[in-house]
Amino acid sequence: MKVHLAASLAIAGMIATPAVAEWGFSGEPTPMAFAQSGNMDLELQCDRIRFAPAGYDQSEDIVNKQGLSIRFMKDGQTEVGSFQAGGGNAQFLIVDNYPVEILFDDAADYGFVLDQIAANAVLNLSMIDQDVSYGFFDLSGSAAAVKSLRATCSGAGAAQEAAVPEAPEGIVYCGGGAIKRQIEYTVLENSDDQWDARVTVNGETLRAMTSYSYFGSAETPAGFVVALLGEDRSEFLVFRDDGQDWLEFGDYRYDKCN
Repeated sequence: MKVHLAASLAIAGMIATPAVAEWGFSGEPTPMAFAQSGNMDLELQCDRIRFAPAGYDQSEDIVNKQGLSIRFMKDGQTEVGSFQAGGGNAQFLIVDNYPVEILFDDAADYGFVLDQIAANAVLNLSMIDQDVSYGFFDLSGSAAAVKSLRATCSGAGAAQEAAVPEAPEGIVYCGGGAIKRQIEYTVLENSDDQWDARVTVNGETLRAMTSYSYFGSAETPAGFVVALLGEDRSEFLVFRDDGQDWLEFGDYRYDKCN
């Protein structure tokens, strides 16, 4: 847990001028506290953050570096705490073709981040290796949104698990373009880390994490069951609808073939 707290630390040469961001909360279909600052969006979900910076190149930069400095400011100039999210305590993926998803390995780390967002005035999301900001968010109204998020998430855990469709394991999916593939997967009953699934493509197996809220606030396609996010940044979307089972990987659909 890389946390830094200071009574008063002035950031030399950095003047934060965040656009006024109105914080909101939505309980359906995925609980989230959210805000927009200029052309940037921020979503706080039950166990992860989604951040859409101003440009796709910035999303790529965050994921390539596997790091983000999350800084909390009591005003536009004074940093009072920070969390250094990196490969040792969080996972970074680009989802929905743009936003960066930060999934925390330890719930206590994410709890600290939420505490600081609710308690401070400005959030600065910056490069992990230098004092260059991706963007600032005004935190006025964030306390109420975070409170609603926590209340909803704490009461929805068991209900959400019960509502998740059973993943159709044991199915082999076939298809592809010039390269034909056979794909199958398994969700582990017990996992010691976030890699709670295994995906096998043409006999080669990789670790993956499951995401049942892959589409966030966007409309979830009919039949969606689960997204499998590979440790090599591959993404497999599993569907079951109207008696059909299929999987989407890259630009191709793979249908049940066993």
